[in-house]
Amino acid sequence: MNVFLLLVIISVIWAYCLENVADYLNIRHLDPVLPREFRDVFDQEKYTRSQEYARLQTRVRLIQSSVNCLFLLLFLLCGGLAWLDQLVRTLALHPVWTGLIFFAVLGLALDLLSLPFEIYTTFFLEESFGFNRSTPALFVKDKLKGYLLSLLIGAPLLAGVLLALGSFPEWGWLGAWLLITLVMLLLHAVGPNLILPLFNTFTPLEAGDLRDKIEALARENHFDLSGIFVMDGSKRSTKSNAFFTGLGRTKRIALFDTLIKRHDAEELLAILAHEIGHFQHKHILKNMLLSSVKTGILLYLISVLITFEPLFAAFDLGQPKVYTGLFFFALLYTPVSLLLSLGLNALSRKYEYQADAFAAKATRNAGALIAALKRLSADNLSNLTPHPLYVALNASHPPVLQRIRALRQQEKA
Repeated sequence: MNVFLLLVIISVIWAYCLENVADYLNIRHLDPVLPREFRDVFDQEKYTRSQEYARLQTRVRLIQSSVNCLFLLLFLLCGGLAWLDQLVRTLALHPVWTGLIFFAVLGLALDLLSLPFEIYTTFFLEESFGFNRSTPALFVKDKLKGYLLSLLIGAPLLAGVLLALGSFPEWGWLGAWLLITLVMLLLHAVGPNLILPLFNTFTPLEAGDLRDKIEALARENHFDLSGIFVMDGSKRSTKSNAFFTGLGRTKRIALFDTLIKRHDAEELLAILAHEIGHFQHKHILKNMLLSSVKTGILLYLISVLITFEPLFAAFDLGQPKVYTGLFFFALLYTPVSLLLSLGLNALSRKYEYQADAFAAKATRNAGALIAALKRLSADNLSNLTPHPLYVALNASHPPVLQRIRALRQQEKA
């Protein structure tokens, strides 16, 4: 077997094994003893149910990742990549159009492969635990809207990257980097007004005590809001959440309607203070800068890889092409990405602790945030005892038990 073919196969298998080892350890780490901090929101039956939910989610992920891994291995070892490359090149189109069709075919195949798992998760697993509120019609509409956004945003962006890298082998990565950065900024700016409403309805929070308290908190912390909105999250799930989005004048805070239904004003205020904390600590800006730097480095590495002829020869692809080079890079980068996630997730978890600390100080009520975190965990059947490796690889938020203990330490300080 060609050494470069072997390298790609090892990369695919190693990424598969690393993800599933973390999942296996996570399930083995489930503690049957309910942590004392949660005994006011969980009873033993509900706690056992949350662990069964975690087991079933993991089982579905294992089967799905196994199917995906097998598909990739067969695609690579049985000449599928060379076949698809030959198929799109027979159309005799411009290289950019050839690359777009190549990724459209591959992306559609992978999406269809994942579709049964999405359907099962939504309409069977989530339904059996009382979370799902989506309908088949809504599910189909969401898929079609996702395809539409890929066509309107993803395709032109990919075309620009392919054109830049193909036209200017030495410096094209820089143009592609600038293009991606510009689109990322644009999406952050217009997303709240143009994209998010495609999937959910956002209604301004009605006047009253809660809105008055939120506006007072924002003023006190010099946070200029363009609006406070309630999102109809209940049309898809009973799970609760809140998020901050937008840039500049489009900054807004969105509360799931399920969140408002289940939490009192003090808890909601603490949750919103946490979101404001992310802004005050410039976490969003820092993440955007970090993402931009990471993208620039990756594009430079891609520009080097797409000229490496032995890799393409190992798969009978002939001369290097930008679109197949991007595909190879995605395969080889996946295990590296998993390792890089150790640092990125650690930074994200640090940001969550900082936002928690800000919320406790801003509201002068750490107990309200603790109560909100406990209620969210109970309502969403969260895993209270995740394994450290699973947290390191996958979790952007610290385990809720650790967040609560950190807040209690702050209360004592």
